Amino acid sequence: MNKVFKNAKEALAGLKDGMTVMFGGFGLCGIPENSIDAIHEGGFSNFICISNNAGIDDFGLGKLLRKHQIKKMIASYVGENKEFERQLLSGDLEVLLIPQGTLAERIRAAGAGIPAFFVPAGYGTEVQVDKEVREFNGKMHILEHALHSDFAFVKAWKGDTAGNLIYRHTADNFNAMMATAGKITVAEVEELVPAGSLDPNQIHTPGIYVQRIFQGINYQKQIEFTTTSD
Repeated sequence: MNKVFKNAKEALAGLKDGMTVMFGGFGLCGIPENSIDAIHEGGFSNFICISNNAGIDDFGLGKLLRKHQIKKMIASYVGENKEFERQLLSGDLEVLLIPQGTLAERIRAAGAGIPAFFVPAGYGTEVQVDKEVREFNGKMHILEHALHSDFAFVKAWKGDTAGNLIYRHTADNFNAMMATAGKITVAEVEELVPAGSLDPNQIHTPGIYVQRIFQGINYQKQIEFTTTSD
């Protein structure tokens, strides 16, 4: 099975409006920039988007928001995007906010074949609404379900032609777990090498989880929020 694609545009084959899609990254660290740009240029719409955050106004998922390509955002932190705020307050965007640890575990559970689990985070808050509640060891927990996606887009530092991936430092973040939770996982890498070139002990995501891989270009690696002092 040939997993190597020429570029992001080709790797989007089969992607359709209204699908549920995941995007790896934390802030702007480790986001699949090429895949996001290809989706932006492709004119897709009505996505249910699962991502820790929504990028910034003119970069990352902020590009898709500006073009109204996302109808629902499932995320943990969205504080750096004014367009996100505008669409939320105007009712143009449906939003489901999830505690960050719960979001990570719901994604990981999908990859591990766990349909649901109980967690204490969110009990007694709006997060609990309409969810099953049970007590374990004297503490109340709420039932959370695994999060799956039609496509998962991830970014890695190195990858081989078999789909094995290595993430660099903090770019590991949500990428590794999202790679396991998509029906089709598309990995873009900074360096693509022949199968067998990577040290097996260094591989973070085994190729069995990756259906498509390509070498990305023109990575910008912007700073999400700049703080300066006099």
